[in-house]
Amino acid sequence: MATLTKTVLVSTDWAEDHLTQDGFRFVEVDVDTSAYDQGHAPRAVGWNWQTQLQDAPRRDIASQEAFERLLSQAGITPDTTIVLYGDNNNWFAAFAYWLLKVYGHEDVVLINGGRKKWLAEHRPVTTEAPQHAATAYKFTNPNASLRALSKDALAHLNQADAALVDVRSPDEFAGRVLGPPGLNEGAQRGGHIPGAANIPWSQAVEEDGTFKSETALRALYEGQGISPDKDVVTYCRIGERSAHTWFVLHELLGYEKVRNYDGSWTEWGNIIGVPIETGN
Repeated sequence: MATLTKTVLVSTDWAEDHLTQDGFRFVEVDVDTSAYDQGHAPRAVGWNWQTQLQDAPRRDIASQEAFERLLSQAGITPDTTIVLYGDNNNWFAAFAYWLLKVYGHEDVVLINGGRKKWLAEHRPVTTEAPQHAATAYKFTNPNASLRALSKDALAHLNQADAALVDVRSPDEFAGRVLGPPGLNEGAQRGGHIPGAANIPWSQAVEEDGTFKSETALRALYEGQGISPDKDVVTYCRIGERSAHTWFVLHELLGYEKVRNYDGSWTEWGNIIGVPIETGN
C-alpha cells in the first residue's frame, strides 16, 4: 500500500470520515458507466465520462461551459473540495481530476484505491441518487499548460530534454492490437510514437488499487529515463490511462513539466504523415 501523504491523495478512512461534512462533494467516475447505479458512496454524484466529460461529436474534452453546468448541477462551488474515485483503479476519476485542473478548480483529491478498495472494505454504499442544490459555477483560472496536443507530441520527437510516456499495454505499444477488445476507438494503425517509453499505467498500482510507494514510483519512471528535469507528455488510447500516469508524475511525484495528451492513439493513429514505430 502506498505511503504517499500528499494532500491530493486521501485514504478510504479519511473519505468515510468526510462523507457528510459540508464543503465536500464526492464524485464517482467509472469506466463502466452502469456501476454507479449499482451502488455508490452516500451523497456521491456520478459523472458519465462518455456523455459528460467529453464532447463526443467533436472528439474533444467537455467545453468549459458544459463542464461548468455539470459542476453547477452537482452543487459545487469554487470553494468545494471535490473527492473523486472510480473503478479500474481510478482511470476516469484521474481523468476527471486532470480535467478539473485544466479548467482551474484547485481543491480536488483522489481516494487511494478507488471504488475497488471502497467496496472491498465494505464501506457504506447506496443506490439512492443525492439531491444537491444547484449553483452557478464559473471557472476563472484555466491552466491549458497541463494539456498536450498532437503538435506538442510531435515536437517531443528526438529531444533530449523531453520524454514521451506510452502507458498502454505492451501489445498495444508494439502494434499487435489497437486496444482492448471492443474498445479500439477508431485507430487505423497500431504502434507507438517514436522514442516513447512504454510504462503501463498498471505498474504504478498495487493489487488493491492503491498507488505504490513514492520510492517505488520514482524508481519505476526514472529507471526508464523519465526524470523530473524533462518536459514529459503522457498518452494512451483516449487519454484516461495517461491521465492516471499524469497524476502520478505531476501530483504525487511533483514533476513540474507534465502534460496529458488526451487525443492519444485514436488521434495519432489516424493522422496522415506522422511517424509510427512498431514492436517493443
